[in-house]
Amino acid sequence: MKKYTFTEKKDTRSGFGAGLLEAGRRNPNVVALCADLVGSLKMDAFIKEFPERFFQIGIAEANMMGIAAGLTIGGKVPFTGTFANFSTGRVYDQIRQSIAYSDKNVKICASHAGLTLGEDGATHQILEDLGMMKMLPGMTVINPCDFNQTKAATIAVAEHHGPVYLRFGRPVVPIFTPDNQEFVIGKAWMVNEGADVSIFATGHLVWEAILAGEQLAEMGIDAEIINIHTIKPLDVEAVLKSVAKTRCVVTAEEHNRLGGLGDSIAQVLVQNDPVPQEYVAVNDSFGESGTPAQLMTKYGLDAAHIVKAVQKVMQRKNAVVAAL
Repeated sequence: MKKYTFTEKKDTRSGFGAGLLEAGRRNPNVVALCADLVGSLKMDAFIKEFPERFFQIGIAEANMMGIAAGLTIGGKVPFTGTFANFSTGRVYDQIRQSIAYSDKNVKICASHAGLTLGEDGATHQILEDLGMMKMLPGMTVINPCDFNQTKAATIAVAEHHGPVYLRFGRPVVPIFTPDNQEFVIGKAWMVNEGADVSIFATGHLVWEAILAGEQLAEMGIDAEIINIHTIKPLDVEAVLKSVAKTRCVVTAEEHNRLGGLGDSIAQVLVQNDPVPQEYVAVNDSFGESGTPAQLMTKYGLDAAHIVKAVQKVMQRKNAVVAAL
């Protein structure tokens, strides 16, 4: 198992803030809009440097999406910012009609996604957003894993033409990807090559997959871990190449097991190379209040649950082999 170390923890939303500032420096058409959550979205540095390119919309998220769509007509590249729940569930009609259907070049940037928003509870958490957004035709869906990757992804989506949903979070997590990385939309990142099981992880679950991989190595299990930072378009080639070697799959995501990364992987497998698969995801429920760590453990989204899923899927794989 390849060793990953870190010297610092940071929230991925701060990676977005850093990336937005750099994107603004590179492209004068980049503008930012926020629904009264500037501090939470880490937009302060962008606003300080480019005050004339920032629009405070207030608590009017649907209006923010409409304004962003309109700004693209004049050649602007708008980045909208609010919590993931309000970026999707509250404004889905506006995104569908004014942005996706019209193929507008809007970057929908969503913080505080998943359970790790924590103490604010179920009304502010969202576990359906990846599914909602990936079902929109033409929508690119990205869920990076740490500060550095979120910064790189933010810069990359500014250069990508078309609507994008960029998802990130509130808690501090280890920074373990390179600070000078090239982020390629739709290209999975190999974390660790292995032969026994494929673990496809996204967002905060990538680090948990690394921790699980270390535990599995001590058990004699050689896990291949792949960071699927782009949910759509999915890197089908990387998925099938890995599965051809390992013959079993675990998917790990901070999302409902219905409609997320796991279902995207399952669709690829059933159409091309059916193998046993286990899900590490929230099992069709809402969240609740608690610390991020407490919620990740309670809802089965930590390294220990990834290890259990690997053990289960490998038993299924071995049963298939024995039956042949």
